[in-house]
Amino acid sequence: METTEKNGTFFRFEELRIYAKATAYSQWLLQTMHLPVNEAQKNLFDAFCHSSYDIALNIAEGSSRNKSQFEHYLKISKTAIRECYVYTTIATNLGMLTAEEGAQSGEYLMEMTRMLGALIISLTRNRRSADDEREDSPADESTDMLDNIDTDF
Repeated sequence: METTEKNGTFFRFEELRIYAKATAYSQWLLQTMHLPVNEAQKNLFDAFCHSSYDIALNIAEGSSRNKSQFEHYLKISKTAIRECYVYTTIATNLGMLTAEEGAQSGEYLMEMTRMLGALIISLTRNRRSADDEREDSPADESTDMLDNIDTDF
């Protein structure tokens, strides 16, 4: 029984660079952030980690949906990025990240925001093209949504 698809992976979202970047960010955060010393810092640490996981989780979840829903989940990922940016500021102010680590976190987050924005634009453009083609052709062929987008995002 074959468990992989034509491109060698069962979960197509793994082909997206933004997914790899999001999981790398979560790993970086866990390795970099200083451990909490009190309950308030523990709550911040937990919320920060949760938001960092949400970036990749929403990319994965949305990839199994239609293009319009995928765009929605990518926008939720962008919301998680903004949350992480706020947590970065607070963690830096509390000394849980150094100023340099806070800046590095901000760079990661800005890059992911740009990548998600480009992917959303690509999906919107491809969805509109598909809608135009559907109007021209009565046959509606079902294809995997990720087949028609550039996985460089």
